[in-house]
Parts: sequence; structure tokens; C-alpha cells
Amino acid sequence: MNQFYPSQAPNKDKPLQNHDIVVKNRKTIEITGVKHVESFDHEEFLLETVMGFLAVKGTALKMQNLNVEQGMVAIEGKILEISYLDEPAAESNKGFFGKLFR
Repeated sequence: MNQFYPSQAPNKDKPLQNHDIVVKNRKTIEITGVKHVESFDHEEFLLETVMGFLAVKGTALKMQNLNVEQGMVAIEGKILEISYLDEPAAESNKGFFGKLFR
């Protein structure tokens, strides 16, 4: 008996988005692939992207542009740190003692 299970086809209404980060002179950051802006203030932006949660930290941060339909956010200010908040797979497999003795 041969059965064929088709792979998950992407939703034709909403194509898969790319996720790009462009930093210009450490004063402006443009991020694509943004699904949702969780929170923001003048020191930190927390964004949900197609690749996971992303934190942008800095000083005097303000949202320059937000395009929900295209999933693009532009932030202006002094950029100090850009980091993803999910743990890498290797670190999560360390177990109890691996996490205890970091």
C-alpha cells in the first residue's frame, strides 16, 4: 500500500516572510519579518519575528516607521544590543548540571 502525505504547503494568502536586520551607522535599525511588537520604550524594543523574539536595546530609542502589512519596523536612536531571546538547542540539551555550572 503506497500512501502519499503531502508536505505542509505554505498559506497562499500569506507568503513566508524573510527576516532581515539592517543597522545604519548604529543610529537606525530596520527589521523585516516582524509579526508583532510586544513592548517598547526608550531603552528596549521587544519584537516577535518569524525567527523568534528579538530584543533591541539602546538609548533614546523611538519607532521611526511601522508597517504591519509588510512586517517592517524601523527604530531610531543609539543601538547598543540586538539579541534573540530563545535558547540555542545545544544549551537546552545540557541537562541540570550543565545549566547549573555555566
